[in-house]
Amino acid sequence: MTTIDLTAIEAFALDRTVKGMPGDLSPIALRDIGKRGWNVLREDLPLPAAVMRESAIAHNSAWMRRYLEATGADIAPHGKTTMSPQLFARQVKDGAWAITIGSVEQLQVARQFGFQRLLLANQPVGAKSQRYIVEELKRHKQFDFYCFVDSVDLVRQLSAVARDGKLDRPIQVIIEGGFAGGRTGCRTLEEALAVARAVKAATPYLSLRGVGGYEGLLRRPAPDESAKVVDGFLTFLLDIALGCDREDLFGDGEIILTAGGTVFYDLVTRHFGAAKMSRPIRVVLRCGCYITHDSASYVAHFEQLRARNGWVDDLGPGPQAALEVWAYVQSRPEPGKALLTVGRRDISFDSAMPTPLKWLRPGPGVTAADLRPIGPDHVVTGLNDQHCHLKIPDTSPLAVGDMVAFGISHPCTTFDKWQVISVVDDDYNVVSAIRTFF
Repeated sequence: MTTIDLTAIEAFALDRTVKGMPGDLSPIALRDIGKRGWNVLREDLPLPAAVMRESAIAHNSAWMRRYLEATGADIAPHGKTTMSPQLFARQVKDGAWAITIGSVEQLQVARQFGFQRLLLANQPVGAKSQRYIVEELKRHKQFDFYCFVDSVDLVRQLSAVARDGKLDRPIQVIIEGGFAGGRTGCRTLEEALAVARAVKAATPYLSLRGVGGYEGLLRRPAPDESAKVVDGFLTFLLDIALGCDREDLFGDGEIILTAGGTVFYDLVTRHFGAAKMSRPIRVVLRCGCYITHDSASYVAHFEQLRARNGWVDDLGPGPQAALEVWAYVQSRPEPGKALLTVGRRDISFDSAMPTPLKWLRPGPGVTAADLRPIGPDHVVTGLNDQHCHLKIPDTSPLAVGDMVAFGISHPCTTFDKWQVISVVDDDYNVVSAIRTFF
């Protein structure tokens, strides 16, 4: 039986070629980074440096557990957010039903480290990828795999590969519903039912286990408009599931209903949690960014969630930003402008520009108590590969050599810029590190 094994990650050699590590570092195992006594504020690490605050990660994990207990839903957090098997393992330990992945490449990473239940929220296309899935299912009987399908063509391809590979158990598939102008997914009920009937006809090589989709792209200028459009899409997904149930198209086991990115998961639990079918239902959310949250877009989205669901305040303070990227002020070349040592290679910018959070003037004896907030009059106006353009007021205290912490918007595209990210306590002591596999 395969079990989660992070030994190879813990033994990974950190040296000066790893981004974020000191230039005088003799190779050490990643597991030993917390023994070095490093502190970000004492300048023990070169900047830029991405760090995660351990207290915020723990807070976010506990908050999500309370939410799931209150709603009866399960979670299969999307691994593409962090691509860190160490964080996957933490999420599984916290009770995650599965880990979601977005590609067969990501599936290979998760399987390398022994993750048993994986949901590919995408279509597995291409002979090499399809054969890998079949062979992995044959080699490991405990491997519990699910994937999306949205066409009769793909159903035929998957069933043929399973048949030719002499797979002795079915590939478990989930019909994906979509919407016009969106990504993958069946656009109509008739199309979805045709795919489901093809899956049924492909027995014993395929088994229909549920219905899913992704609602996160259905955003409108006004929150109420967004909620209304998302509600309509979720109703469509339920119509697919109800139609499949009426025609007895589902395979053995409970019916899986899955959606829910990190924006509208409350609407998913509300809709799917009230569904009635001929057999038990498992509602599976796929929020990926809850564990790190952010300092911009998800802050606003969570406030909208609170407005829709006043009861979540009973769960305690909401998610906190765990991910920060630190940089130096490197130049004050003209009035009203500072340049900092962070850029597109280091920090996300696809959703919104980084948010300056706090600053510190390094020196002997400085601690977290010396951190000072940066006001909203300090604004990032642009990023180059290695430079951040910061608009500052005439009264700004920032000087060359000062340290600035940035909050990010959209964690996914900060994680993918770092092979190793240090984990710090609230005093910014480095206590551990995670490795990513992008």
